[in-house]
Amino acid sequence: IHIRVCIYSVAYCILGLSASNHRSREDSWFKSLFVRKVDPRKDAHSHLLTKNEESNLYKIQFHNVKPECLDAYNQLCEETLPSIHNDKYYPCELVGTWNTWYGEQDQAVHMWRYRGGYPALTEVMSKLRQNKEFMKYREERGKMLLSRRNQLLLEFSFWNEPIPRKGPNIYELRSYQLRPGTMIEWGNYWARAIGYRQHNSEAVGGFFSQIGNLYMVHHLWAYKDLEAREATRNAAWQHEGWDEVVYYTVPLIQHMDSRIMIPMKASPLQ
Repeated sequence: IHIRVCIYSVAYCILGLSASNHRSREDSWFKSLFVRKVDPRKDAHSHLLTKNEESNLYKIQFHNVKPECLDAYNQLCEETLPSIHNDKYYPCELVGTWNTWYGEQDQAVHMWRYRGGYPALTEVMSKLRQNKEFMKYREERGKMLLSRRNQLLLEFSFWNEPIPRKGPNIYELRSYQLRPGTMIEWGNYWARAIGYRQHNSEAVGGFFSQIGNLYMVHHLWAYKDLEAREATRNAAWQHEGWDEVVYYTVPLIQHMDSRIMIPMKASPLQ
């Protein structure tokens, strides 16, 4: 009897270990579907994705304006922002300034470029605190806003640098919240994909966040109108390889958003 008990115990343990190993293999296989392996790298992602170590730094601002104040807010911006953009005393440039047309309503979006990176940003912020006109602008602006947020961005090496363009155009800002650890993978696919989207000069700029919401990507596009946008986007599917890029980049995205924006009068991007 004791021998039988021992045999049954050993058999039970073997079966238990076998089942445990089987479950472990199943768990590992199941997790592999959702856990993306990220190759260890010695370089920061920003160094691998940007044009060079002295790449431009960008700031994007989102201002949600009280609906009744939008016209006054736009006028205030048009009176103040160009003076900073045109003054060589400040090492910064206004890339573009817009009102959101489709997306969050009563919203303004501003983008600034700082040639020289973080030192230029620090210099501008320090000088603006001594600028009485700008401080008055900030005080008046504060009375008109419901909320505001910003991000510091770097530009992808394979995108165009945004430069002033004549209008009239509408602009689309497509924002992607990526899964942590997938920025290099995103960059590898889009370095090829951008070639499919430059036939109508619609590509304006591509950026990724450094401070603010992390693993955030912004693509900025320009179109003559909504019909041209639809035709241009449909045409991309006729290029061999575009469908593959979409197929492999969609799983990298946690959330995405699209804004259609209209340039303000003071915007260099018209």
